[in-house]
Amino acid sequence: MAKNVKTIPATLNRFTSVPKTAVTKRKVCAYARVSTDHEEQLTSYAAQVDYYTNYIKNHSEWEFVKVYSDEGVTGCNTKHRIGFAQMVADALDGKINLIITKSVSRFARNTVDSLTTIRTLKEHGVEVYFEKENIWTFDSKGELLLSIMSSISQEESRSISENVTWGQRKRFADGKVSVPFGRFLGYDKGKNGELVVNPEQAVIVRRIYAEFLKGKSPYQIAKELTADGIPTPGGKTKWCGSVVRSILTNEKYKGDALLQKVYTPDFLTKKKVKNSGQVPQYYVQDDHEAIIEPEIFDLVQQKIQKRQKREGRVSIFSGKIRCGCCDGFYGSKVWHSNDKYRKVVWQCNHKFEGQKCTTPHFSEDEIRKLFVKAVSQLVDCKKEILSLYSEIADAKFSTEEQEKTLTVLSLEIQSAEQQIQDCIEENAAAALNQSEYTARYDELTDRYDSLKTKYEKLAVKVHENQCRKEQLLSFLRWLERTSLITEFDENIWNLMLDDVIVHSKSDVVFIFNNGSEISVSL
Repeated sequence: MAKNVKTIPATLNRFTSVPKTAVTKRKVCAYARVSTDHEEQLTSYAAQVDYYTNYIKNHSEWEFVKVYSDEGVTGCNTKHRIGFAQMVADALDGKINLIITKSVSRFARNTVDSLTTIRTLKEHGVEVYFEKENIWTFDSKGELLLSIMSSISQEESRSISENVTWGQRKRFADGKVSVPFGRFLGYDKGKNGELVVNPEQAVIVRRIYAEFLKGKSPYQIAKELTADGIPTPGGKTKWCGSVVRSILTNEKYKGDALLQKVYTPDFLTKKKVKNSGQVPQYYVQDDHEAIIEPEIFDLVQQKIQKRQKREGRVSIFSGKIRCGCCDGFYGSKVWHSNDKYRKVVWQCNHKFEGQKCTTPHFSEDEIRKLFVKAVSQLVDCKKEILSLYSEIADAKFSTEEQEKTLTVLSLEIQSAEQQIQDCIEENAAAALNQSEYTARYDELTDRYDSLKTKYEKLAVKVHENQCRKEQLLSFLRWLERTSLITEFDENIWNLMLDDVIVHSKSDVVFIFNNGSEISVSL
């Protein structure tokens, strides 16, 4: 027997819970976005705003709310889209019933962001209409179509990102150097995009390097620059130590350029991370005019590394004076700190530990006097020193044979890389004995790691030799133009002196960059 079923029609809208017979206007807004600040894009943006304002107002059943917008931002995520975030917040507060936008790609190029936002809005009775694709999110087919279109948009973003990345890496491989000129101290952009020295800013860069070599820390230098009213590279009034440090460690100031220091692993987040070997880097030598001489730059890098091992020491004497008994460093001590006899002395840091060191202490004035004596003796012998070291400089620090070995190792590393790749491809193409494959693969990777370790160690030695040679040549140039020394010079102390070894008051040995050892007494 057939059942008598009577249909009771719905009286409420299942999304908005508003009676279907109610005569209410839908509160409608539009969302417009352009992803760049280019003039033609901004024209497109203005056109979108004007179009949707008129489009909504021309529908009598709609109540115009506003046009929310974002200029010059990406659609890959919603994190930095202020207009978008405000629109969603207003919709969730009940101020909006319908959102109209040009296309799925204008709304978001990230599938997860897009669907999550749509579902959240849907739960609160807010519909979205994508005009280009003719998708209404309350429609039964809307979410399926939206998922497909969002995925296509996301892949489009991936493709664009990969193309941009490829273009950047191609420019890097071609040695094309570019910097953010608006916040890069010392250089302006030339006619062809090259780096051109800004004379006024170059003075500041040279001052930073000179002050650091005098023993000042990046923090102290930053404090002085701020006090002198010198603007930062970004145009701010207050310097910080990290900005000074970045200037001290940037190879562009010596005329070279290391390209691809950072990279973007995820095109959605666009977060940059430090390149620690994940992607290739490119080093361009003599790319542009240097502000800092290469030997001075390399010396600064060495001093930065030394300072990292002894953080907190800022005096010019720190890390220079060593004890002849225990080989430990001398440190400063304050005597009579609270009375009129206050005095700063330098003595071995381990003087009273275990077996007590017998080396004496010195005041800073005494150290300066000893140094002037040592330099004077060095200048007196300059003819012999110049004659000796000018002849042996090239031979003493020659890297020719080491560079040949590096070339051979580089070729062997490339060969090892290819063998590993061939091994992997062979295993993928045919069914091999996996135990034998693993053993062969491990053997090849061990060889590759061994070659790479040898290469890196030798490369460090080559660099050290080249730096020492530059230091020696710089020392010889200084010695050649120096005559009489009558007072202490911080620049000579920092640039020309390696170590001071204290044995006694009558035997203090000063070791200079050229290897010369001068013993003086107080």
